[in-house]
Amino acid sequence: MRRTRNISLMVILACLCAAWGVHAQSMHFSQYYNAPLLLNPANTGLMPEYDFRLGANYRNQWATLPVPFNTTSAFGDFKLGGNREGDHPNWVGIGGAIFNDKAGNGDLSLMQVQGSIAYHLHLSATSLLSFGGSAAYVQRSVNYDNLSFDAQWDGFTFNQHLPNGEKVGVLKTNFTTVAAGFNLSIFPNEGLYIKLGGGFTNINKPNESFYGKVNTVNLRPTGNLDFVIKAGPDVILTPSIYYTTQNSASELIFGSSSRINLNSEKDGKASQLLIGVYERWKDALIGVLGYQFGGLQFTGSYDFTLSTLSPYNGSYGALEFSLIWGGNYYKNGGARKMYACPRF
Repeated sequence: MRRTRNISLMVILACLCAAWGVHAQSMHFSQYYNAPLLLNPANTGLMPEYDFRLGANYRNQWATLPVPFNTTSAFGDFKLGGNREGDHPNWVGIGGAIFNDKAGNGDLSLMQVQGSIAYHLHLSATSLLSFGGSAAYVQRSVNYDNLSFDAQWDGFTFNQHLPNGEKVGVLKTNFTTVAAGFNLSIFPNEGLYIKLGGGFTNINKPNESFYGKVNTVNLRPTGNLDFVIKAGPDVILTPSIYYTTQNSASELIFGSSSRINLNSEKDGKASQLLIGVYERWKDALIGVLGYQFGGLQFTGSYDFTLSTLSPYNGSYGALEFSLIWGGNYYKNGGARKMYACPRF
């Protein structure tokens, strides 16, 4: 009982610190590669096989603790142009996304609505430069009525009917944030694809405060390096590394997935099994399992905690799911020109 109470108090304190301006956990997914518009706006419309894609993500973190984190998102992006005949057609990508994150007894929430645009320019027959930008409206809220404070201790328990000496009700604050990024894609042959990406969020350094004071959300740079390697007629490897930092916090994820061809064609659609292992440095080991049939892909992953939190949550970390569907405007791809990328 006492251990559970201590954990609850620690999480509540973390949520209050976030409300008062100390930078807490940022919204993130272990399957960063399946949240392309959150990762980098230059990913908007960057699809080797499809003209559009729709996706959704869900993450439940620290479910064994009394107050877990829950993060959800939905996104869509589309190609404009690039279907015309020509050796190296360029195109524009447009997209939008909605993100929601909730944590703690106080329902500390983040809701973000984002629009993005990118331009994809062929530098040569084997290279592509993408650059893009995004703007988002962000609203944060916290419900003080669900929290307990020391002023409410009556000698036996925390009595929420007593005045808390703090704010009451639901507090909200909102701001807009701007991001920009680039990708350099290199595809020397149909067995190798390399993508180097980088970007910055909070370029405008917005102000976030529940108390009307100055609390700047600082710049957050990101970087990623991805490979797609055709290791055999039925196996494709996708090693990658991702890094981001903000203030004194940072996140480094690296690892690889394998796509195993289960059949070349089934009702005109190929199917693949996805298996992978990643590590969030000094925090979690991430196992990945998924299945793709034609343009529909479902992926699940689980974070096994490696950090100092593991004694408190039994090494259980986060359960995450993603669902992505990609398609083309024209039957069988029409006259679209695809840039080279390993495929079965």
